[in-house]
Amino acid sequence: MTRVSIEEHLVADGTAGPYALTTGPDGALWFTLVHSGRIGRLVPGEKPTTYRLDPDSGPTVITPGPDGALWFTEYRAHRIGRITTDGVIDAFDVPTPGCAPFGIAAGPDGALWFTETAADRIGRITVDGRVTEFPLPVTGAFPSAITAGGDGGMWFTLNQANAIGRIGMDGTVTLHHLPTQTAAPVGIAAGHDGALWFTEIAAGQIGRITHDGRITEFPLPDRAARPHAVTVDGGGTAWFTEWGANRVGAIAPDGSLTLHDLPTPHSEPHGITLGPDGALWTALETGALARITPADRSI
Repeated sequence: MTRVSIEEHLVADGTAGPYALTTGPDGALWFTLVHSGRIGRLVPGEKPTTYRLDPDSGPTVITPGPDGALWFTEYRAHRIGRITTDGVIDAFDVPTPGCAPFGIAAGPDGALWFTETAADRIGRITVDGRVTEFPLPVTGAFPSAITAGGDGGMWFTLNQANAIGRIGMDGTVTLHHLPTQTAAPVGIAAGHDGALWFTEIAAGQIGRITHDGRITEFPLPDRAARPHAVTVDGGGTAWFTEWGANRVGAIAPDGSLTLHDLPTPHSEPHGITLGPDGALWTALETGALARITPADRSI
């Protein structure tokens, strides 16, 4: 893969802050507007729709739930939110005050699991809103992104503890420390080969960890690129955003790397996901969603 086509679709003004996005069960893209306190919905080729939350709630990561709704974290309001595909919104308080939830993902147990960045905890919320919290064995770790690992556990990044963690459905936590010091991992996504891919925002590297804890790191050509979020396409290629370099990148299972400049300077790409149309989509904090399609083949 050497060439891509990139199209930008404006979904908000420059102050709203598109941050994370996912494909919903209704075949639409759902995204968070972190600065304006809204959830957005975009069907490719149509106009976007947005739904208002509390203006200062800080919606961050959004994911499909096992109940056919979308679930998201409210980082500043310290809540977990839920929105149905027709726009009905609920919010659930987390027991620990000031916990600042960030990452969220559906688990293999029919619940949602989330990170509490300011409380050193992993949370679990059932679809009827019951929350359980699990303390981590470290302090000041800033747990960030989280994903189902394909091995029956949830895997997450510990941004300030320089580690990747795993929590089992019984609450047992295992930590795997990174070879590179102060790498500050953020994004994480499961591959198709029994491994997970993650970003090292401070080290300018992409990492890969197997279920038994073996870690491989791939330095980027621009070590100041600030890789942020990562997702894996149907062929096993991991796509990631370079927040500090205005690019998206792709790393194949064999470690080969391609990088692609975004058309608008300083667009600040954050979340990235495989869209309902088979293309990659990334959220640009400047107000757009960018569609990325390989020019030489379909994804």
